[in-house]
Amino acid sequence: MKVQKISCIIFAALAMTFSLNALEVDEEELKSTGNDTIVFVNYTGPHSKIDSLASIKKLGSDLGDVVSKSLDNSVSAGSSAKYSVIHAIDPGTKEKLDADIIFIGSAAQVDHIDNLRHIIASYLVAAYGYTEKDAETVAVFVTVYNAVYRNKLDSFKSKYKQVVLDNLTAEKCGLSVNYKEWAGNSQIVIPLFDVKGGLSTVDTSVISDSEVVKHMQEDDDKNVDARKDMVDIKEREAEQATQKAQEAQKEAVQEQKKLNEEKQKTEEKKQEAEQAQKKADENPSDKQAQKEAEEKKEAYEEQKKVEEEQKKVTEEAKENAAEQQAIADKKNTEAQEERKTIAKDQQEVIQKELENARAPAAYGIELTDEKSMLSGLIKVNTDTGALIKASPVTVIRNRTIYQAGDNFIAIAGENSGNGTVKVVLLSPDTMEICAESNEVASEDSVLVQDGEDYYCVIVDNKNYKVAKYDKELNLKLKSSLNVSAATPITVSESFLIVTGANGSVRLLDKSDLSVIANDTGDAK
Repeated sequence: MKVQKISCIIFAALAMTFSLNALEVDEEELKSTGNDTIVFVNYTGPHSKIDSLASIKKLGSDLGDVVSKSLDNSVSAGSSAKYSVIHAIDPGTKEKLDADIIFIGSAAQVDHIDNLRHIIASYLVAAYGYTEKDAETVAVFVTVYNAVYRNKLDSFKSKYKQVVLDNLTAEKCGLSVNYKEWAGNSQIVIPLFDVKGGLSTVDTSVISDSEVVKHMQEDDDKNVDARKDMVDIKEREAEQATQKAQEAQKEAVQEQKKLNEEKQKTEEKKQEAEQAQKKADENPSDKQAQKEAEEKKEAYEEQKKVEEEQKKVTEEAKENAAEQQAIADKKNTEAQEERKTIAKDQQEVIQKELENARAPAAYGIELTDEKSMLSGLIKVNTDTGALIKASPVTVIRNRTIYQAGDNFIAIAGENSGNGTVKVVLLSPDTMEICAESNEVASEDSVLVQDGEDYYCVIVDNKNYKVAKYDKELNLKLKSSLNVSAATPITVSESFLIVTGANGSVRLLDKSDLSVIANDTGDAK
């Protein structure tokens, strides 16, 4: 949808601009923010440095490479300051689950759930041989699972072995939904079903339990695609388990045949022992008869032990076949039930999209961080007041946004971690950043519109300058005057009124941003 097509609805109602008196909607009126809602808060503003996808994935694959060499033993890898993993397994204990625990250290700078999922996925590829597609699917569920059970240590205690619990704390277990709480405060648990199970290495039933799916359904798209991919994994798990069950059943049949043969031998040895004993009893003075009776008895006892051992082997084979069939049945049942739910959810998503497409709409901004006075772009149904869509960019500064051609222009970002502050353009369709300035903006800068020009304050070495941009974020002019980082910018017909770095009021010529001489100070 292009801005031009709805501008009569949006901008006539809002006097062509969203500034300090913009359409600002209380988030509580638009959507539930209950404690049980899993909505990941990411940093989606400009960055001072952009890491390549390959470098992000390498963080996970480096950890996975170490673990892949020691699947049968507990091992740790990585840097505690940034990213590390503990492969926590106890082969001697069959009850409950082993797990891998990924830790996000205090110096880590991951600030978006997608990048965290790339790290987890690349770890699974390197450690266990998952395909990238399957690993990405599992990573989505792992993150939601850990968010659902964040700080719920008792839930982990009910499922995991002590070797896992020894590395978890109530304060840090799981994953916060807010990226600001990740560094130094995350213990991401990946439940392991079988470390050499290939596709079934991670316990998909645990990471996709009913609570996890319920929270995934709360997203606008109900996470349909990820859930479909998980169903596909489970169906393939079921196929593999069925094949293993069939092979195990064949083995069980063979072992049963061996057991029947051993039972026959045992019966023969028993009869031989009884006959020999009878003869010995009838001839107590016959030493040879006594010896034969003892030998036959010993042979019978040895054969009983052989039969007992074969019985154990046979029972184990039958149990293995039953377990594999149970796994196959469980995965098939889960997949079938989820497919039905997905089909229903998919229809709801389509219906909602159609309704939103037809609904009269207006763009506005909502306060996303009251303490830092940060905002985000939103789209609202003007008939009902319902939120149609919220931008993932939640770091717009000074509650100011304007239309700039087909897009919106704002100052966005934070000077923390790898973040920075810049002038950005937001697409009305995706509501994401589609362009950003080359220059860094002052985090206290105002943004002022003057026709198709936009004024703000940018960082110039250690000083601050007034900058003029066009609607495509081309820097047209930069003042020679150093100004206050938070200077107001008042636009008149031919000049700007600003506050200089020394606190004095100055006038700048709009044509070139040069200083109009006055008696309040020089141009520097």
